[in-house]
Amino acid sequence: MTDATGTGTDPKAPSAPAAPPLDGLRVLDLATLFAGPLAATMLGDFGAEVIKVEHPTRPDPSRGHGPAKDGVGLWWKILGRNKRTITLDLCSPPGRDVLLRLAAGADVIVENFRPGTLERWGLGWAELCAVNPRLVLARVTGFGQFGPYSRRPGFGTLAEAMSGFAAMTGEPEGPPTLPPFGLADSIAALATAYAVMTALNGRAASGRGQVVDLAIIEPILTVLGPQPLWYDQLGYVQPRTGNRSRNNAPRNTYRTADGSWLAVSTSAQSVAERVMRLVGREELVEEPWFTTGSGRADHADVLDEAVGGWIARRSRDDVMAAFEKADAAVAPVYDVRDVMDDPQYRALDTVTEVADPDLGPIRMQNVLFRLSETPGAIRWAGRAHGADTDAVLGELGLSAPEIAALREEGAL
Repeated sequence: MTDATGTGTDPKAPSAPAAPPLDGLRVLDLATLFAGPLAATMLGDFGAEVIKVEHPTRPDPSRGHGPAKDGVGLWWKILGRNKRTITLDLCSPPGRDVLLRLAAGADVIVENFRPGTLERWGLGWAELCAVNPRLVLARVTGFGQFGPYSRRPGFGTLAEAMSGFAAMTGEPEGPPTLPPFGLADSIAALATAYAVMTALNGRAASGRGQVVDLAIIEPILTVLGPQPLWYDQLGYVQPRTGNRSRNNAPRNTYRTADGSWLAVSTSAQSVAERVMRLVGREELVEEPWFTTGSGRADHADVLDEAVGGWIARRSRDDVMAAFEKADAAVAPVYDVRDVMDDPQYRALDTVTEVADPDLGPIRMQNVLFRLSETPGAIRWAGRAHGADTDAVLGELGLSAPEIAALREEGAL
């Protein structure tokens, strides 16, 4: 019996797995810490061959960031996943020569040295483009490749401060608040991966690569919304409002009778109306100010008292059930323990198990999204410093004696 396509194949038979969408793409990850390396991780998750290049004696500091188990840094296990690792001293002439040979066969280089550093080593765009005109060079720095701050050391914390994020985060009478994780770096990583794919698409049309100049201070400013436009047109500066929003209400976290915290959102007018009817304050829906998000935000005290008082008299489970029945938006405030046990995250396999030779089975965030035909995958967790040096250089055509000589002179 033939299937609907007329091919004669059994429609129930499993099809051969498709190659991942970035199969055949070669990426050299020269960056350290978070934004650049995370962008390379995202490319590796969908099939790119990523070669992590680290200094022989000064590996990526992320290997030592955060908690460790049995001397093994855990952050590196996720940041270094799907990457082959080699050591190479880029500022030495032999190391420079090896990098240029690697660049000749690469599609993408991701780096985050201060502007001028690669040029000082003889590895600037002119040299890289000469050996590979199709190369995409992604340069990820705090402040970009030019301008008065370009030579400053740049970290995500500075971007979180300078973008306006910290100024608008926190309680009204409290200090500006920084996030307790690498927010700006992570946003910059997403932007870098997008920029690389955009440049590669451009290469498909033109046949030539180009330089991506990404400043970490910029993507976070983009995701903060229309603040520059508001200021330009109205002189409006968004204040700190804690968990409240200046755009709608009720929007806050509320404590239940059994001590849990729940978050409520009413960005849609219809949801706001359902919430107020649910908590027995339908008369507020008839107020003229209730018809707009900004009007409700101006009356947040009244709405918070109504919603918060109703929630405070009920258990978490009762509140969640009532909100779900009313088709209103609510979510429990989770910590990582809750995330690991949540049935929706389990259904999506958002936190997945990976076999690791150092630690055995480990769990980490899965790839960012699901593709129906060419899905991404975690093939391995972060590998040891320089684990693939000999193999990668051997594939490049270097003999074992040549590799040994490079190691002897400190280039590897």
